Amino acid sequence: MRIFVTGTRGIPSIPGGVESHCEQLYPRIFLMGNEILLSRRTSYITKPLEQWQGILLTDVYNPRRKSLEAIIHTTLSIFKAWMWGADIIHIHAIGPALITPLAKILGMKVVVTNHGPDYERQKWGRLAKVVLRLGEYIGCKYTDEVIVISKHIQGIVQKRVNRKAHLIPNGVVINKILKETNYISSVDIQPKKYILAVARFVPEKGLHDLIDAFELANLHDIKLVIAGDSDHEDKYSSELKNRARNNSDIVMTGYVKGDGLYQLYSHAKLFVLPSYHEGLPISLLEALSYGLSVLVSDIEANTELGLDDSCYFSVGNINVLADKIKKRLQEGRNEFDRKNIIEWVQKKYDWDIIADKTLSVYHKAINK
Repeated sequence: MRIFVTGTRGIPSIPGGVESHCEQLYPRIFLMGNEILLSRRTSYITKPLEQWQGILLTDVYNPRRKSLEAIIHTTLSIFKAWMWGADIIHIHAIGPALITPLAKILGMKVVVTNHGPDYERQKWGRLAKVVLRLGEYIGCKYTDEVIVISKHIQGIVQKRVNRKAHLIPNGVVINKILKETNYISSVDIQPKKYILAVARFVPEKGLHDLIDAFELANLHDIKLVIAGDSDHEDKYSSELKNRARNNSDIVMTGYVKGDGLYQLYSHAKLFVLPSYHEGLPISLLEALSYGLSVLVSDIEANTELGLDDSCYFSVGNINVLADKIKKRLQEGRNEFDRKNIIEWVQKKYDWDIIADKTLSVYHKAINK
């Protein structure tokens, strides 16, 4: 089967939830005997590659404007898929899904993955939110098959489009807990003496709330480490960085991948995700895959995981967040609990199973 992939900024090592999803999913589908061509956005490419782990890569133009880059890139990519002779074009996210009818007009079978209601993101203006809602409707209405990553999104598709969607969640790779500390030492933090957050610098991730709560908690001998950055530098991301510069107990590492990120997870005392909006957060699954004690906002995407009540706080409530940070740090997690949570995550969010289910959806779309 010839599978063309678009809607992602690209792979490998390009930050983002959809990007992490694709980076894990498509090498597995390739190993199942399929040919894959993945379209990357030129403005995010630092190293030209023709292929990666068997996946063919094509770099397609996008403008450096967040309101236009996905739409223009996806339009150009669909013509690329048509010329390549794709059996399936897989479009990720509801913004790019707006272009689904073009792929259908060109005679291609289309699968859309709805990664979440992006119109809830605070970074978008009114017009952009209208366009994203339209993309959600059109993409889910006119595609051959729809995939969603959570029950919450499945409910939205059912309500808005009156269509059943395949529930295939994000997965997680179970990495070895590292003993090495060379990276965390290089950013001046010590094992079990820091709180970790992994997120892009956008308002809906709630990092401003986390900084407020961390300062309010007035912790002794504990630092806050935020691994991430912004795709487009703006007022919000600049303010976050300024706050870190003014507080020696806040460490911002920028985007981190590989062993550096694994060390951050391996030695953290607590993981916090204060988001206002998520699809199914891969960073939370990663934290759980290391058996970390976690504290996350009580939005539906997070509560769907069914963690203990002590793991949740009221989204946006800084006082409650500060109080729960102190409690979670005191409680910690013993090795028995850590082992159990790792086994639970490994069983429920297995990428090999996810790849197999995705391939089944492709076959269903082709055989319609």
